Amino acid sequence: MDELEAIRKKKLEELKRRFLKKETVKASPVHVSDKDFESLITKNRFVVVDFWAPWCGPCHMIAPIVEALAKKYAGKVVFAKMNVDENPATPTRFGIMGIPTLIFFKEGKPWKKVVGVRPLEELDLLVRKMVEDE
Repeated sequence: MDELEAIRKKKLEELKRRFLKKETVKASPVHVSDKDFESLITKNRFVVVDFWAPWCGPCHMIAPIVEALAKKYAGKVVFAKMNVDENPATPTRFGIMGIPTLIFFKEGKPWKKVVGVRPLEELDLLVRKMVEDE
């Protein structure tokens, strides 16, 4: 009986470590590049990508909103940031003409595109609709 309990404890600890690792990774936006973009949107059911640039004032205004949403939806939705200056291929592919632009991906396909700064409540509503819209 002691051996079985030890195995149970070990498995529980492994699950905790795995869960906590995923939770912390997804609790804030991840940085994505042209090279790993496709993998990110196909491996995760719900993804929101913030296309931005360091020189963009409005991009800095929306950053804390994206951070807050990433924390709120940790474990359900992956939030990512892509610097358009360093990664031109993906923004070109999705026809991004202005930044900040948020593209909401559902099961690897664009679901909604939002250009410009929007209030937290509006973006939160879009995330909820994407997740609930089955």
